Amino acid sequence: MKNVTDSFVSLDYWPFAGSFGFNTDILATNPINLTVVLGVLIFFGKGVCASCLLSDLLDNRKQRILNTIRNSEELCGGAIEQLEKAQARLRKVEMEADEFRVNGYSEIEREKLNLINSTYKTLEQLENYKNETIQFEQQSAINEVRQQVFQQALEGALGTLTSCLNNELHLRTISANIGMFGTMKEIID
Repeated sequence: MKNVTDSFVSLDYWPFAGSFGFNTDILATNPINLTVVLGVLIFFGKGVCASCLLSDLLDNRKQRILNTIRNSEELCGGAIEQLEKAQARLRKVEMEADEFRVNGYSEIEREKLNLINSTYKTLEQLENYKNETIQFEQQSAINEVRQQVFQQALEGALGTLTSCLNNELHLRTISANIGMFGTMKEIID
């Protein structure tokens, strides 16, 4: 052990090598050098293997991220398509609402005109009924006045006739009427 320690302490003892290389003779190499070389290999080898594992993990993660992005893009495309469909339905519903609104206003105006026309017709009919009723009442009054005038004239004529008629004139009138009826009977037969 003293030799190993001495070898580290007295570095001037070792000659400088002209080149760097690997000593393949195991018995000629120093166990410390072997330990250092093996340690370096294990340390960096573990990193190389770890980097392989890390590379696999990163590749898996990358694939998952890409899949997630792809799924998100598909969902985004589906959402855009649904949005376009919803916007188309909204435009259609808005057009139908405008049409209903216009038709509703037109229907209201039409009903308003129909109501006004119906009211005018009803007023016209009532005016005609009123005029007919007035004419009927006037005609009834005229007929009643005529009947009363005729009645009074008849009574006056009867009064005049009864005062002017005597028995002889009365008998002659009856005979003339009977003769006239007899002549009419002969003509008919």
